[in-house]
Formats: sequence, structure tokens, C-alpha cells
Amino acid sequence: MRVAIVLYNHIEPIELAVIGTLSMAKRVTDELSYFTVSEKGGLVELQNGLRVETDYSFANAPAADVVIITGGPGWRVQVKNELILDFIRRRFNNSETIASVCTGALILGAAGLLAGKVATTKVPVTGPEECPLNTLARDCPDTEVVEAVVVDEGEIVTGGGVTLGIDLTLYLLEKFLGEEVCYETARIMEYDAAMDVNQSRRPILRFDTSSTSLTT
Repeated sequence: MRVAIVLYNHIEPIELAVIGTLSMAKRVTDELSYFTVSEKGGLVELQNGLRVETDYSFANAPAADVVIITGGPGWRVQVKNELILDFIRRRFNNSETIASVCTGALILGAAGLLAGKVATTKVPVTGPEECPLNTLARDCPDTEVVEAVVVDEGEIVTGGGVTLGIDLTLYLLEKFLGEEVCYETARIMEYDAAMDVNQSRRPILRFDTSSTSLTT
């Protein structure tokens, strides 16, 4: 399973928990690799100033089984950025599974990948912010928007907000590498109890049960 994690300016640093989860999973299985991608490659500046060096640009990133689009305040710029939207569309057309964490779903919607599908995104907000779930419903009226931990539509998988990116990543590990890899990773992260609690308060919705194949 090869995973590409897409970063851009002003994602929330907590979205990097996706990478942390994959790193822990490599202790469990040798059938996993991952890399980071940004528009131009090199440094991206996350929300509140943290800088991260990415491995590849949109132009030279290798093929992957899964492409994960992260979230954070920067989504407002990215939904108008044709370079990231075209990158996502090309990867989708190349039969790579496209997944989103948090407000990354709004970028998938802007790319046209959520039309006629069920999807989820972040729900809780603070202060005057609009609930992203409501924003997604307004901006993508042909998408059924629901509160969920994960929604699996086959080649499109959307996850809930912020730390639910961990749950999304664990779900993708189960989808591609099996239940044992998923639950052992959660156990050694000491996240198994949290995963159970999250699934007790919101559902995981699966609309696709076909088998997956991995990049060689």
C-alpha cells in the first residue's frame, strides 16, 4: 500500500497525525510506504507557522494506491486552485483512491469528485466559523452530506474532522491491508479505545465492498 499525503499552506498541524499513524503502522507491516506532496514540492507553512518539507511536487510525485487530502484553513484558497484540483482529478482518473481528512472534503467537492455521492467532513467549530458540514452541503448540492467517522464510496473516501483523520487512516489500513493491521496499529498507538468510542457516536458508512489492488 503506497500512500501520498497532500499538504498545502495553512493546513492544521494536527492533520499530520495521518503521517504519524502510517509511521506506527510500518511497525506492524512491511507492505506500506508513504510520501508527502505539495504543489511545488519543498517547504509548506502550516497554520500558525510550522514548516514542513514535502517530498514531491504535483509534477513529479510517483503513483500511489491512496491519495489523502488534508484539511485546515488553507482549504479556502485550495478550492480555487486549479493545480491541486487537476492533480486530484488526474489521480482519480488513474484509479487511485482519493481520501480526505476534515475540510479536505471541500477540495474534493471543488474538484467535482463528490457529485452524486455521500460524504462527510468536520462538524464542530468555534466562534463565528461556519460548520464545514453545512458549507459542503451548500457548495455541493448534489452531494448527500452526513455526520460520520468515515464514508467509503469506493474510490472516494471522506473522513470527519481533525483527529478523526487518525480513524480515517486506520480505516484505509483495514481496507487495503486487512483488519489485523488496522487493529494492531490502533493498539500500539493506544488508540483502540478511542476508535471504539468514536464509532459508537458516529457511524462508518460503507457503500463499496469491492476488493482493492495495490500498486507494484
